[in-house]
Order: sequence, then structure tokens, then C-alpha cells
Amino acid sequence: MIDLRYLKKVLEMLDESTVDSLEITNEKGMKLRVSKSPTARGTVAMAPMAQMAPMPTMAAAPSPAAAPTSAPSAPAAAPEAPKSTLIEVKSPMVGTYYAQPEPGAKPYASVGTRVSKGQVLCIIEAMKIMNEIECEVSGTITEVCVQDASSVEYGQVLFRVDPNG
Repeated sequence: MIDLRYLKKVLEMLDESTVDSLEITNEKGMKLRVSKSPTARGTVAMAPMAQMAPMPTMAAAPSPAAAPTSAPSAPAAAPEAPKSTLIEVKSPMVGTYYAQPEPGAKPYASVGTRVSKGQVLCIIEAMKIMNEIECEVSGTITEVCVQDASSVEYGQVLFRVDPNG
């Protein structure tokens, strides 16, 4: 069995370092593998396919036609730029997301809620331990990305916060 304090310390050290993944094996042969960037086999297989699909299209089209095609995509990306000002609050662990401290209680945060740095946003239950997740910035909740009592993964976006709101 892994000590949760040890696991939490490992996750904190990994988060603060430039190391992307880490694997630890103890004397009993138990392995722990932690990675900052989730890499599912399906995701890795799909990434090259997505890159290869546009290439034949560009090769089949004359290069003058390709240039106008890429020019309209640049303005299309411009409206997405304001979204980048939103801060994503991500899950620091795998577990079960709870929006409120107990069933029937008012949620810690919902869309439109004004939050401050250090304010509790939700609880993630991991191995029967309730972990309060605090907001990293002050602002307004613009999106709640998970449903109450659902499973969450490490690095999954829980909330989007507008620091200017």
C-alpha cells in the first residue's frame, strides 16, 4: 500500500519540475507511474492521422489555393483568443468529484460565482479521503466542466475561471 502523504509529495514535486513522467517501484514489486501529460493509446494513434489528413488535401490542391484556405483560418482563430484568458482549474488527482460538502447542500461554486484565491471549489474523493480543491486565482466561474459525483482524471479540467470577471 502506498502512503497517501508520500504520493501527494511525489505529485507536488513532479508538478513543480520539468520532468514529464515518473515511475517508482518498491521492494514488493508495486509500481507507481505518474505522468503530467495523459497519453492514451487511442489519442496517440489519432494525432498522426489528424496531421496526415490535411497533408494529402494540401498536396492535391494547387499551392495558390492552399494559401487562401489558410488565410481564412487565421481570422477564425482570432475569436478563440479571448477564451485563452480563462484560467483552467484542473484536477490534481484521480477520484470522484463532488460539487458540495454533503448531499443536498449548496455547491461550493457554480457558473457566475465570484471566487477568490484559496477558496474551496469542490471536493475530490480519492481512496476514501476527501480532498478540498482550492481556486488558484480570483475571478468568476464561467464554466463547470464536470457533473457532481462523476469520476475525474488527473489533469482533467474542472472549472474555467475568468480572472477579469
